[in-house]
Amino acid sequence: MAITLQDVAVRAGVSKSAVSRTFTPGASVSSSMRARVEKAARDLGYQPNVLASSLTTGRTKLIGLISNNFTNPYFLEIFDAFTRALQDADLRPMLLNLSDAADAETSLKKLQQYSVDGVIVASSTLPPQFATIFQNAGIPVVHAFGWSSPITGTAFAGIDNEAAGRFAAQTLLARGYDTVGFLGGPEHATTTQERLNGFKSALNSLGKAAPVHFAEDYSYTAGFEAMNVALKQEPVDAWFCGDDVIAVGALQAARAANLQVPQDLGLLGLNDMAMAGWSGIELTTIIQPLNAIVDAAVALIESGIADPDAVPDHRLLPFSLAERKTLRLPG
Repeated sequence: MAITLQDVAVRAGVSKSAVSRTFTPGASVSSSMRARVEKAARDLGYQPNVLASSLTTGRTKLIGLISNNFTNPYFLEIFDAFTRALQDADLRPMLLNLSDAADAETSLKKLQQYSVDGVIVASSTLPPQFATIFQNAGIPVVHAFGWSSPITGTAFAGIDNEAAGRFAAQTLLARGYDTVGFLGGPEHATTTQERLNGFKSALNSLGKAAPVHFAEDYSYTAGFEAMNVALKQEPVDAWFCGDDVIAVGALQAARAANLQVPQDLGLLGLNDMAMAGWSGIELTTIIQPLNAIVDAAVALIESGIADPDAVPDHRLLPFSLAERKTLRLPG
């Protein structure tokens, strides 16, 4: 039989309400009463019912974690980090998969059914406006791993995508590649457009232009197919692939075309997913600091819950380069 609140009250020699207050955050209870109740609970092996506690506190500690990037292995790493970080913060992740739909209204209704305390939108393809519907409904929201242009009313954590695009162009040119191209994710994705804008601006400042191609989605197959098309259309010395999984597909397409990487063709990715470092891939890539972004997003959602009227913060984290074997080494 499960140990109940009443069992603890009898053991401690106190009222049931005293036990309830002891396990309700912020409730008033004397130190001596707390000690008696906690000892009785330990002796009996009692664990508070968090769902019942939420009825008293008005807080479920549930955090909606929304994404639609389940074809991208990098996002599995992101979800692992988010679930760990949220649990460490005594919050409970509730994953919502929008792979087949991107209806913010439907998502809002689903999450309201569970009275979530906050929402984290972890996606590189959902538009900035997607997150604002939760903010407008009075639910704290943070967007992570997506757009980096400031949007009023919505907190976000990530890298500066345009700066990463500029850095990519500068890196390729500094390695001696003369003709460089951009192979991005889905064209509609805000991150794709931001990275492309930065890439083009760096080239335009030098009087250069770049061929541009887009993969249909963030997947190995899409990267392979997009690179196959690109290789048939224009001679390019090196490509900036706006995502690692696309770059891995592009790498295999280059090898299938009997091109040596990096001797015949250079490839630069972005993310630094675990697969990028595997033997036989060893992708040179721009590191998106996954754990730092996750920690920042969780801190932002905690701040939003604690003070719903606070101005949402925008946190840009620094990126860096993982030097491997798909680009020429610096001269």
